Amino acid sequence: MTDIASRVDGQDWRALTTELDHAGSALTGPIMTPAECAQIIEMYDEDARFRSTIDMERYRFGKGEYRYFDNPVPDLIDRLRHAFYPRLLPIAQDWAAKLGKDAPWPASYDEWLGQCHAAGQTKPTPILLKYGEGDWNAMHRDIYGELVFPMQVVIGLNRPGEDFTGGEFMMLEQRPRAQSRGICRVLEQGHGLIFTTRERPVLAKRGWVLGPMRHGVNEVRSGVRHTLGLVLHDAA
Repeated sequence: MTDIASRVDGQDWRALTTELDHAGSALTGPIMTPAECAQIIEMYDEDARFRSTIDMERYRFGKGEYRYFDNPVPDLIDRLRHAFYPRLLPIAQDWAAKLGKDAPWPASYDEWLGQCHAAGQTKPTPILLKYGEGDWNAMHRDIYGELVFPMQVVIGLNRPGEDFTGGEFMMLEQRPRAQSRGICRVLEQGHGLIFTTRERPVLAKRGWVLGPMRHGVNEVRSGVRHTLGLVLHDAA
């Protein structure tokens, strides 16, 4: 396969944009090779790579564990962030315009991280998550500070149906004057899911309104499920 940037650029971005506008999430094609997925999984036990480890059950976030990478972020992960950012930026700007909000995100990802750091958000946010049998993740949002990029990406690192069962990615959309809608996605190995960090514009009778969304993970029934989370703003 070609390099990471070419794989990200080679996705059908017109279709992905349409799906993001429609549902607040969109599945990509292959982004990482099985060997690259294995490379990231192997990092999980390398303590020096991480700044923090979260026991989800301890904090009532669910059940399972995840680790935040420390600087320097592994090159493969850094290239993924730099590849996705310019592709998601026009969507973020369009959403902000529809909602009448500021669009503070510059063209350069490095400049955006610089803005985060100047605002006191200096902690890297790429996440490596590990779920075993019976583990799950509660519905939540990944905010981390005042400066927020409105979309993020999660990439499946194991093979659903072979390495694990269950563990579907879930989203809950709070609809204007209506009951909430649930969305369930299966993440194939090496494929990504782009989804809204906290909300998206929804067209209502009175114009564009906020459509709040949360995300989580269904209970893993068997095996082990690893995913790589790419939050595109740093944390305070």
